[in-house]
Amino acid sequence: MNRRARGARTALAALAAATLLAACAQDATPAAPGAAPAPAPSAAAPLPAAEPTPQGLLLTADFGSDTVTFVDPERGAVASVAVGRAPYALAVGADGRAWVATAEGVAVVDTRTRVRVARIPYRTATGPVTDGEYRGGGMGIALSPDGARAYVGVNVPGTTGVLEVIDTTGREVTAVVPVGRRPFDVDVSRDGAEVYVTGHDSFDVTVVAAGPLDTRRIEVAPYGTEGGLGSWLKPHYTAVRPSDGKLLLPFEGERLAVVDPRTGRTEVEPMTADTHQHGVALTADGRLLVVGTGAVRPGDGRGPSLTVRSPDGTERVVPLEGPHEDVAVSRDGRTAYVTGGYTRDGHWNGITVVDLDTGTTRRLPAGTRPLGIAVL
Repeated sequence: MNRRARGARTALAALAAATLLAACAQDATPAAPGAAPAPAPSAAAPLPAAEPTPQGLLLTADFGSDTVTFVDPERGAVASVAVGRAPYALAVGADGRAWVATAEGVAVVDTRTRVRVARIPYRTATGPVTDGEYRGGGMGIALSPDGARAYVGVNVPGTTGVLEVIDTTGREVTAVVPVGRRPFDVDVSRDGAEVYVTGHDSFDVTVVAAGPLDTRRIEVAPYGTEGGLGSWLKPHYTAVRPSDGKLLLPFEGERLAVVDPRTGRTEVEPMTADTHQHGVALTADGRLLVVGTGAVRPGDGRGPSLTVRSPDGTERVVPLEGPHEDVAVSRDGRTAYVTGGYTRDGHWNGITVVDLDTGTTRRLPAGTRPLGIAVL
């Protein structure tokens, strides 16, 4: 049975259950069979407060807590900073400051001193401050190439989302732009001229011109939009390909949507992992890394994995233990760090470290349900 047929079956099941929730949180997903239990907190010694943060540490957004955690890639967590409830994603600028999208606002953390220096409230009303995948507040976040602006996708439960533009010097919201529903990811073109907001529940990418803030909607739905909110076959995260500026959106370990943001045209290339896919990252040599969270339903796809896709389209699929969410790449391009937080049930408190040369993996305790991740 192909994915479109399975998507229709899923939509009918969702209607029969009288639910209008998006599929990424419809049914509780148990941890993958045989998956290791959530590891205990790391025993790594904390960094002294006066000691600058070493380069090469990781920073995670702890969706199950109110912190970001500094993680030594060998030893585990070494420090945490309170930022606000349910932090989802983060972006780190050249000045070492991290901009963290939380349910309460965008927190600003000086990663060198490990101090929160500000928290900027959203201009848009998002309802009560809560936890969980459907909580209101910031989701995807990105910085302009010059670091002058932060762009945060804000989820407004029950309706379409917005992109809030933050002046990073004045630390205030300067503009609000309507975008798609539940803005999972925000990306910026290499020249900073455009911002791309991935609307999970609206099957689209909103292209926002960074100057006038004009918008264009591009539907990205290689399986169609049948099932609406009950469909599993929706976009999650986007990577901007440096070679030509096209947008790369993986679907179900079966199809890679390659979107030209100038024309709105989408081409579809085959993928091989056969797994529900979330986070993405690009290495300096052009490899696309894609996080697979596992089968949507038992028997409907393969388990969690990390796909390593070369520019020529060949793929290597590295199995993972249990669901994961997002991924970052080491500075030398040889190691991937995959967060175990996951937006649905089945998450765990750590990171899987993947050697991209050999495909070997090890699990590292880190944070509380870590989602977003960056290499410092």
